[in-house]
Amino acid sequence: MPAPSQGWGPFEAIRGLRPAGSIPQVTPIRRLLPDLPSVDDPAAATQAALEPLRAQIQPGARIAVTAGSRGIHDLVPVVRAAVAWLAAAGADPFVVPAMGSHGGATAEGQRDMLAGLGITPESVGCPIEATMETVVVGKLDDGTAVHHDAIAAAADGVLVINRVKPHTDFHGPIESGLAKILAIGLGNHAGAASLHAGGIPSLGAAIEAAARVVVAQGKILGGLGILENALEHTAAIEFVPADGIAGAAEHALLQRAGSLLGRLPFDELDVLVVDELGKDKSGAGMDTNVIGRCWVHGIPEFESPSIAAISVHSLSEASHGNASGLGLADVMPARILEQIDLQASYVNALTSGAGGARRSRLPMVMADDEAAVLAAITMCGRRDWTDLRLARIKDTLSPHELLVTPALLDEAADRFDLEITGAAGDLTVGGKLSPW
Repeated sequence: MPAPSQGWGPFEAIRGLRPAGSIPQVTPIRRLLPDLPSVDDPAAATQAALEPLRAQIQPGARIAVTAGSRGIHDLVPVVRAAVAWLAAAGADPFVVPAMGSHGGATAEGQRDMLAGLGITPESVGCPIEATMETVVVGKLDDGTAVHHDAIAAAADGVLVINRVKPHTDFHGPIESGLAKILAIGLGNHAGAASLHAGGIPSLGAAIEAAARVVVAQGKILGGLGILENALEHTAAIEFVPADGIAGAAEHALLQRAGSLLGRLPFDELDVLVVDELGKDKSGAGMDTNVIGRCWVHGIPEFESPSIAAISVHSLSEASHGNASGLGLADVMPARILEQIDLQASYVNALTSGAGGARRSRLPMVMADDEAAVLAAITMCGRRDWTDLRLARIKDTLSPHELLVTPALLDEAADRFDLEITGAAGDLTVGGKLSPW
């Protein structure tokens, strides 16, 4: 998508709106997170978790292993270990993409997304089989068809792998995790679209019900639920039997995951500068639980944190042009326009319903990083920039590492859970964000 002419008036006019002086310098700080649960050897933990399945594996059985589109820290070693365990148990494992409409709703696009996450036949030790075709395996009470990936449906068994964590659009007993992979991930474009069509208020219940329909087919072996700590490192890998998916066992994992979620250390910010968003970071591009914005119904919908203005500065390479989530920001530099694949973005937005459409709208576009930050500051409602509460993060997966202005640094100095990790410096240099 080409960027508009650099001579367009608002690009440079914003520089004239700044008061005397410049953007306050920023200082690196880190949130201290002691005693976080962590898995030292995710491969060994994966294979240990799978042991309850051994008696169910038949020699030569074709077992589909799911891999989604999120940036899970240990996705590659977990999938590789699961494939190796299944092969050692006598099965014939292969990987199937389980990402709904992502990758432009094409099999090749989903293969590319997996490759971007490090999932290739060479890295996991088995073939990757992808299709957008589905079979209808049942219906919900309201008549909604439950779609299931045609390749997975033809397999002798399916092992589900996913991170369990709070959802970005709704909260309930089952959110983002194993049930979602079954209902939406393996539903491919058709299944994701049909479940999202009922709107966000009903999505949680639809995911639960659809997952149970898929489990009732008798081919789901169970799932590996990955929990990550506030540093986005693996905190636990737990096996959930098939009858625990969309049930009490998965709910218990969700509760544990919620207690581990990384969050910003400040409840109120004037400006949040986010270096990068993307589908590998969150289903919403930026984790709404971190930024405190959802916009599903056109309103923020989170009590905390409160952020007056957000600037976003790049689209992750692993998103392959899917810019869903840009609408959560207020302003961006023009170069992001060149990173956007409209087809991939709009397919995802249309599949996700009204919330996806709102979050796919373009923020204000400025010439470069500096102009975008200046625009965000101008809109934040802070007249005196010496009091500006601005923080910068790399992405919403890393809210514990920040660059902050003096107003926040004064607060950090009084906090036992925050430490200063470097010297103050300029936020931008030559119109671009400074290196970390």
